[in-house]
Amino acid sequence: MRIVITGASGQLGSELNELLANETEKECYFLDRKQLPLDQMLLIQDILAMYQPDLIIHAGAYTAVDKAEEEPALADLVNHLACEEIAQYCHLHGTKLIAISTDYVFDGGSAVPLTEDAPTAPINVYGRTKLAGENAIQKWCSEAIIIRTSWVYSSYGKNFVKTMCRLMAERDEVNVINDQIGSPTYAKDLARAILKIVDAANWEAGIYHYSNEGEISWYDFAVAIRDFHSFDCQVKPIPMSAYPTPAQRPKYSLLDKSKIKAVYDVVVPEWKESLSKMLAEEIKNTKISIPNTHYAIL
Repeated sequence: MRIVITGASGQLGSELNELLANETEKECYFLDRKQLPLDQMLLIQDILAMYQPDLIIHAGAYTAVDKAEEEPALADLVNHLACEEIAQYCHLHGTKLIAISTDYVFDGGSAVPLTEDAPTAPINVYGRTKLAGENAIQKWCSEAIIIRTSWVYSSYGKNFVKTMCRLMAERDEVNVINDQIGSPTYAKDLARAILKIVDAANWEAGIYHYSNEGEISWYDFAVAIRDFHSFDCQVKPIPMSAYPTPAQRPKYSLLDKSKIKAVYDVVVPEWKESLSKMLAEEIKNTKISIPNTHYAIL
């Protein structure tokens, strides 16, 4: 199987690269923004044709949520129109497609975990462009699989977990939002779920949800990070209203994972278990040094 993975330098792309490093039955090509510029519509299909993939895992995206409010046209190019080009290529060449989307396609008004058929109503540019990308994929490539995920973190790249570790090592106190509810996603767990779909005997097109198990706030997440490392730092809960950002965030975006569990027998780890594994891996790989009595990310 010949696979093209976009977003090679991102969190998910990096985890996929690690998991597939010793793969002998798959010929994998990891393309970053230089090798596959997702803002250059006239190049995308020609570049994909060079690799002639059997499957594309489209993990590349414009993910700067606040900056997207200032650059809506660029965000739309990368998150929407590039998806359309990729989906058209897959339609024309019979290529399978797994594309990654986001919980930000929802408005945050729900009070129960969101199923794949819950009404979408994004409240920021990022969410609107990602939803437009979903629609373009389904229009041109009806056999595609779309996986929505949330609050992604990893040992790779910049993310909430690594930022909290750095801040808690430097400060006596941090403020973290306590009224935005969802569940984090360890990118390695998501990568494993994707590869389980790739290797499955069945291919059932449609939208799926994936995040780790549990319902928490960003505040709960930060407290768990602090407690793991025994940081001497107070974590203070604040409401979203006390921390205004250019882009609105959905207050509630907990994803229901029943479908992906039932169709592909995916086992979804609990969020705290996955967080502990990621932080332990950071220490093992010496990405964390130990100043005095607690850890800090280098």
